[in-house]
Amino acid sequence: MNINTTYTKIITDEDLMETVQHGSNLYPFQFYYENLSVFDFNCVEWHWHTELEFIYIESGTVTLWIGEDQFNLTEGNGIFINTKVIHRLYSPSKALIPNFVFMPSFIAPCDSLIYQKYILPIISYPLPFLIFHKEVYWQAKVLSIMRQIISAQDSVSSKELLTSSLLQNLWLEIFENTDISYQEEHKEHPTASQARLQLMMQFIHLNYSQSISLDDIAKQAMVSKSTALNLFRKYLHITPVNYLINYRLKQAGQLLSKTEKKVSLISSETGFHNVDYFCRLFKKRYKLTPTEYRKQKHFL
Repeated sequence: MNINTTYTKIITDEDLMETVQHGSNLYPFQFYYENLSVFDFNCVEWHWHTELEFIYIESGTVTLWIGEDQFNLTEGNGIFINTKVIHRLYSPSKALIPNFVFMPSFIAPCDSLIYQKYILPIISYPLPFLIFHKEVYWQAKVLSIMRQIISAQDSVSSKELLTSSLLQNLWLEIFENTDISYQEEHKEHPTASQARLQLMMQFIHLNYSQSISLDDIAKQAMVSKSTALNLFRKYLHITPVNYLINYRLKQAGQLLSKTEKKVSLISSETGFHNVDYFCRLFKKRYKLTPTEYRKQKHFL
């Protein structure tokens, strides 16, 4: 199986929803065999999609941020990420993560009994993700089926039918081992909070080159500064101002690797109006000066 040597660029709209269709209307399933080290800064940035996603950690260690949770997954473990759940992935070094995404309707049509009885209860309740550890019996079975689905992608003649069959088995294991009644009793609705957070993130993404204050960010979601702080800390584990700085540094890194603009100009264009301050922050985050970073990217 061939590993992707160029990363699948995550393209999102202003609400961080991924805009790329995975698979097709005829076959709404897509498999990716990726290495996080080829992504910018070893990171798949914040995004969400309507598809369900399963990720298997073939090698390395991956840090995931999903909604308000952050954790590490190591080799041999995996995860299910529910529909419309915002998430981010990072690895400090090489990490192979075969993964597949598909529409819930790929398991069964939306107007079918199977969908209504077995799929809708899981995707409708606040179950943002499920982690699968190889030490837990039923989760080891899930991981085994995930590996079979990954292997099935090399089957030229019957991979679509085989994939569909294996996904049925995969979902059966999850349904039989997920306590829906508990989820329903403790149901919360974080949608409004995430929508406010996304409004503030959208404002930062569109205006990072300008002078922005915490008050400016909070006003975009019509919340107080303390609420803005709490939302960023709860879901992204960072303050709004530090998120802004990190986003500026990321944009600066892209300009350094893709253009020949002077460092002073890049500093100004990404919202840093003092080039020495920009250089200090850049080196602190990426362990390289802007010039060293540019040389490394050009060499690669």
